[in-house]
Amino acid sequence: MSRIALVWLLVFPAIVTSQTPVSIRRAVNSITAQDIRRRIGILADDSTRGRDTPSPELEKVANWIAAEFRRFGLKPGGTDGTYFQRYAILRKQIDTTQTLLTVSRAGGGAVTLHAGRDLNVLQVGPPQPSRDVTGRVVLLASGTDARSDPLPGADVRGAWVATLAKGRGPGPRFNVRAVQAAIQAGAVGLIVISDRSDAEWDAWVAGGYPVMVALGEESGDDATSVPGFVAIRDQTAARAFGIDPVALRGVERRSPLRLDRITVTFHVQEHVVSATSAPNVIGILEGSDPKLRNEYVFFTAHMDHLGVASPQNGACHARGADSICNGADDDASGTAAVIENAEAFAQLDPRPARSLVFMTVSGEEKGLWGSQYFTAHPTVPIRAVVADLNTDMVGRNWKDTIAVIGKEQSDLGTTLDRTAAEHPELQLTPIGDIWPDEHFYSRSDHYNFARRGVPILFFFNGTHGDYHQVSDEVSRIDAEKESRIVRLVFYLGLKIATAPERPRWDPASYKRVVEGAN
Repeated sequence: MSRIALVWLLVFPAIVTSQTPVSIRRAVNSITAQDIRRRIGILADDSTRGRDTPSPELEKVANWIAAEFRRFGLKPGGTDGTYFQRYAILRKQIDTTQTLLTVSRAGGGAVTLHAGRDLNVLQVGPPQPSRDVTGRVVLLASGTDARSDPLPGADVRGAWVATLAKGRGPGPRFNVRAVQAAIQAGAVGLIVISDRSDAEWDAWVAGGYPVMVALGEESGDDATSVPGFVAIRDQTAARAFGIDPVALRGVERRSPLRLDRITVTFHVQEHVVSATSAPNVIGILEGSDPKLRNEYVFFTAHMDHLGVASPQNGACHARGADSICNGADDDASGTAAVIENAEAFAQLDPRPARSLVFMTVSGEEKGLWGSQYFTAHPTVPIRAVVADLNTDMVGRNWKDTIAVIGKEQSDLGTTLDRTAAEHPELQLTPIGDIWPDEHFYSRSDHYNFARRGVPILFFFNGTHGDYHQVSDEVSRIDAEKESRIVRLVFYLGLKIATAPERPRWDPASYKRVVEGAN
């Protein structure tokens, strides 16, 4: 080595150590159609009974995946030194006897409103607040339109916002845009003042409250900042707040009305109907660079599906004697892709600079439960996650095309296109989202990463006639095509894991996806 070269290396040390072509070829060659078909066959076998969340069969699948990660030499990435991160699944119901809204007036006097009678708790989604929600009241303006400021001159931070609703039906009609703006501005809750008649109100509250599912992070202190959403009637508001809702509803007001002498406290009590849990499976291949090993590239898929068709489970329907919703494409195919890439990357010498995390989550079919829990309680710092490559339904449809949703939202899209062009032997063209009206972007686990600020790519081949049907069987998988998709994800992941800089968001996409979610 020349003296100049030695000085150069001392002053400008290489950020990464490249893998040898032999090492990369060995890793890529381990990704085979035979392996993919075999693994999908294990995941989607009748014996796993559709991998419902929660179920003993899902636990069986999770244990098998963890054993594979252990065999590859991956480090446990779950909790307590295991490959598992478990989250509680709590089925809760509002207790009407102990759920109250108390309206206090300055100088003394209070009115207590009871749930199921003169108070209706609006279940816009779990969770309910775990502690009392208290604040003054701001009555929103009634004259805003789509172009005007939804909160003209209103300071709603720490306050309840009240809105005068009109109309009938299953729910009240009000200015949703103004309410959303108020909650984002720091309002602690919403009080809908309804003009329903006695009979309409009684019919609305008579049905009681349904059982709702809350995940582990939605219990205890994690739900303290959740807003309250309640409805009361005109006559109740008149008695409790000292206003005339009928008169106010007939006047267009361009500014909010502060009820400074009124303080509202909402206490909601729920009882747990049942408590179970479910696993995520996480394995980590530690990076080789002393600095960049503290950053992470994620490879994700959901290992669950719909279970077995039954009168209680109407998501999938039996056909003749077949009642098992195998979910071979959805998403045993994506889960197999994660396992294949875990095995391939484990063979690299040296390892990539950044650490790689291989995670199969549960509860996707129930509402992205597993990824929602993980991104709220990550086992590695979420700010250190540089990318999530999510595979969901990658075993069917076109031979030479793969849809990659989200590729325009960061420079990952450019990296992907360059990677595909560098590997014409894969015979794959990555395209963007050709089904925007289907909202697939928010329907798989990458979405929870994106909302937390992680650049994502979602590899997805679209739906088909067997989607969510018992006919989504292993025999219909195109394992050869999937093997090429997995290799593309491998090459892309290797680029991300060895790049000097982490991926960058498109600023407009970041504002819409990340800032709009917080």
